[in-house]
Amino acid sequence: MREVFHEASNLLEKNRSIVLATVVRTKGSTPQKPGAKLLVRDDGSGVGTLGGGCVEGDIWFAAKELMKNKGTAQHREYHLNEELAAEDGLVCGGTMYFLIDPVYEPSSYLSTSLEINRAYGGGPAVASATLIRSVNNLPTGAKLFIRQDQTTSGSLGSADLDTKAIQIANDLMIHGQNQYVVDDSGSEYFVEAYTTPPQLIICGGGHVSKAIAPLAKPLGFRLFITDDRIEFANKERFPEADMVVPLKPAEAL
Repeated sequence: MREVFHEASNLLEKNRSIVLATVVRTKGSTPQKPGAKLLVRDDGSGVGTLGGGCVEGDIWFAAKELMKNKGTAQHREYHLNEELAAEDGLVCGGTMYFLIDPVYEPSSYLSTSLEINRAYGGGPAVASATLIRSVNNLPTGAKLFIRQDQTTSGSLGSADLDTKAIQIANDLMIHGQNQYVVDDSGSEYFVEAYTTPPQLIICGGGHVSKAIAPLAKPLGFRLFITDDRIEFANKERFPEADMVVPLKPAEAL
């Protein structure tokens, strides 16, 4: 997701409109999990992925139509049934729920995207709660932005919802996780937290490192490998690594 928010900030600083499509909830087996994002630019191109296939293509088309018609945020549900599986060669059989969220006024979201980028880069953790369904007829896409110092901006429409969302966000900010919330009132919202990813530096590229490295990415680590033997420190041996440094550990660090 980091590249999505980097590109969002870049485009919004140029006063360009964008649409952010997010997987907010899933059931069963799906190609992507909650938090996956696709940014659609005003020229129709995009950054990120929602899992590929015809579902992503449909969301992409909907995002472009939304931008063309200046529509409001939408919530969509897709059942990955046998027909879709046959069409795309999928083995998934679950259900995916998406939020398609346009940003027409860059100034309304630029500060948020910049703060999220800072959180990814070592700054204070932040979180965003987005309204999906409301019992009070509030619009889908209403947002509450929460910072680590407990300052906030925006609202989900009620003090009670905001208070609960802040409590949930504080827990999620520790590890940069997300959660779909169905409130007792009947309202539903999605909370996403952002923080600097944990980093794993493996010194030496031998057989133990080769076994450890594939485990790092699914756990959310940024992965760095260092070894002064070029046959052990290369992208072919460690394709999952963010960086491979062919130096002795002391020099590489």
